This record gives sequence, structure tokens and C-alpha cells, in this order.
Amino acid sequence: MEEIKLSRVEDALAKLTYPVTRADAASELENVTLLLADGETNLGGVIEDTYSKRYESVEDLETSLFTVLPVEAVGEPFQSEGEG
Repeated sequence: MEEIKLSRVEDALAKLTYPVTRADAASELENVTLLLADGETNLGGVIEDTYSKRYESVEDLETSLFTVLPVEAVGEPFQSEGEG
């Protein structure tokens, strides 16, 4: 089981061949645990919850992922890793 931080999810998505269907992307990434600000979740499961049936690019799929993740998963609003 691979674990990746949410900030590195683009790297995992880049391993897919595009265009890709939602089902194929979910299947390919079902063994990846996505580490969130408030816990963890299965990346394939999150992809299954997205709305499009097909993705044309990494950016397309990544945008859809962020629309289904709860705000708490990303962290506090207006907070970035670079601020202190």
C-alpha cells in the first residue's frame, strides 16, 4: 500500500494514461492511501466519488478530486504550508 500526501496527489495521478475513465483511474489507484490534514482515505475510493465519467488530463482529475474532498481534508482555510 502506497501512501502519499494530498499535496503530492498530482504525482500519483500523473502515473495514469490519459484520457482515462473514472472506473479505470479508481481501479489503478485503489492501493494508494491519501494522507489528509484530518486523517487519511483511499485515493481510488475518492476518485469513485467524483462526477465525471472520463478525464482528459491530470489537471482535470485533480480538480474533480478537490471538489469531492471536504474542506477539512485540505486544512484550515487560508493556511498554507509556507506560512508560520
